[in-house]
Amino acid sequence: MATREDEPDRGFTVIDRRGGGGAEAPETPAPASPPPHDEALADPAKFAPPVDFTSFVLSLATSALYHMGFMGDPEHDQPTPEPDLPLARQTIDTLAMLQQKTGGNLDAEEAHLLEGVLYELRLRFVEASK
Repeated sequence: MATREDEPDRGFTVIDRRGGGGAEAPETPAPASPPPHDEALADPAKFAPPVDFTSFVLSLATSALYHMGFMGDPEHDQPTPEPDLPLARQTIDTLAMLQQKTGGNLDAEEAHLLEGVLYELRLRFVEASK
C-alpha cells in the first residue's frame, strides 16, 4: 500500500475530519453579520407596536381595506390599488373564523373590537362590490 510520501502530487490534500484520531479542524471565526440597512431592522421593537390580539385584528382589517381599494400604501407612497375583492373576502372570512374559534375566550373589549371591525368591513365590502 502506498503512503503519502509515495503518492504523486495531485495539487490538493484531503484530510478526514469526521472524528477520531484525525487532525483537528482549525477554528474559523464566525462571519460578521452585515450592518442593518434600515433602522427598523436594527430595533423593530422601537418602530412597531407589540403584537397582541388588537393589533392582529387591526392588521387584518387594514389588509382587507387595502384589498377593497379603500386605501393605498402610504409607506411606499403608492396610490390606492385596484380592488381585489376575492382577497378582501378571504381576509374578512379569516376574521369571522377567528371570531368563531375564539368565542368565549376573549375579554369584552376584544370581542367588541372584533364584532365592530367585522361589521364595518362587511359594509365596506358591499359598497366595494357595487
